[in-house]
Amino acid sequence: MAARRIKLSTILSGILLAGLVLLAWTQPWFELVIRLPQGGTTTVTAAGDVAGGALSALSLASLALFAALTIAGRIFRIVLGVLQTFLGLSIALSAGTALADPVAASGTPITSATGVAGADSLADLVDSVTATAWPWVALVVGVAAGLLGIAVVVFSGLWPQATRKYSATRLAAADPAADPAAAWDTLSGGDDPTEEGPDGPGPSR
Repeated sequence: MAARRIKLSTILSGILLAGLVLLAWTQPWFELVIRLPQGGTTTVTAAGDVAGGALSALSLASLALFAALTIAGRIFRIVLGVLQTFLGLSIALSAGTALADPVAASGTPITSATGVAGADSLADLVDSVTATAWPWVALVVGVAAGLLGIAVVVFSGLWPQATRKYSATRLAAADPAADPAAAWDTLSGGDDPTEEGPDGPGPSR
């Protein structure tokens, strides 16, 4: 029972973390005050789908991974755990890169508002940058997701083994006396299926 609870809590935790990453991807990450080339200033918002564009694919891959873990065998669980570790680190790296250089991460909306492109030119236009909590959420969740992948590798051997839903079916040869089609084939071959053989009714040899 304890092993089953560990497996269930691990899988639910992974799904929750992946959901949080996907939620963070949809939220605003940076508020930037920029100077317009024609004069004046404006505020530009960079959402997670711009500043951390890879997070949606990474979170969906993590969701699929934990779905596969529900039926995976022991060796496959280790492989998936290693993959989950890399997914978590990739999420943390994507969020950390955006936090380290929010202007570069917000380049697309700045260019849309000003018509200016180029890293240096964009940086010259930015007066101030304010980060919301969401990139930090993505960073922390990414680290947690990576640690959860390590936990899967270490502890998945304690999980209960997956059971087979269907058992193998043995096919037995049909009795010609009980199978009309088989009896007809026997009769076509020149044998009488109703004739007593050495072992009872059936083709005599």
